[in-house]
Amino acid sequence: MNKKAILILIILLSILILTGYTLFQISKSRTFQFFGGLTARINTNQKVVALTFDDAPTEYTSEVLYILAEKNIKATFYAIGQAIEKNPKEAKAIADAGMEIGNHSYSHQRFLLKSQSHIDFEIQKTNQLIRDTGYKGEITFRPPNGKKLFGLPWYLTRNNIETIMWDVEPDTYYPGNVKSITNYTIQNTKPGSIILLHPFCGSACEADRKALPEIVDGLTAKGYKFVTINQLLEYEKSKE
Repeated sequence: MNKKAILILIILLSILILTGYTLFQISKSRTFQFFGGLTARINTNQKVVALTFDDAPTEYTSEVLYILAEKNIKATFYAIGQAIEKNPKEAKAIADAGMEIGNHSYSHQRFLLKSQSHIDFEIQKTNQLIRDTGYKGEITFRPPNGKKLFGLPWYLTRNNIETIMWDVEPDTYYPGNVKSITNYTIQNTKPGSIILLHPFCGSACEADRKALPEIVDGLTAKGYKFVTINQLLEYEKSKE
């Protein structure tokens, strides 16, 4: 192989690597996707914030619901279809408590390079399981691990389903540290923020559960009102 051919090969490989890296970064972006509506935070001067939980329901659902009831606030639970099938009583308890339930897919697999039929099954199957709990509100969608690229956003926009991300994710930076999770959330929350917590696994999620009442108290002391995702979206629509 001559020098010119080697140079062309290097250039092509560099382009492929750069393209792959760029698409990977786009796939996990909290604020951009190629198609449809995406919300990570709304622009508002009002002190409203949405508290969201991923990977519901599990055996720890009642503990989280107890805290919310004690604080008299509503939150949005992003549910996995398989988890609803495994924990139907806990799923129904979320709906009975008047919480909002969103779709977090059926199997919690990444949606990269998936067919439209696969995506349709994952979302529609979970939507039906959510409806079976008795929940009657609008169902928004949050991608597993926040990953999305072409196929998923295309499906969502064709089916008029809102993609919900987040702008405050404390346990990503301070896993297992109650004080840091609490302080980070209170310090970084802004009017219109969407907070993401993962309180539903075992010991690895214990810090999120312990931080939850402290987060609520801290933000309430700063004048924040807690709303569900659909309520938060109404603040955005009211400006149109």
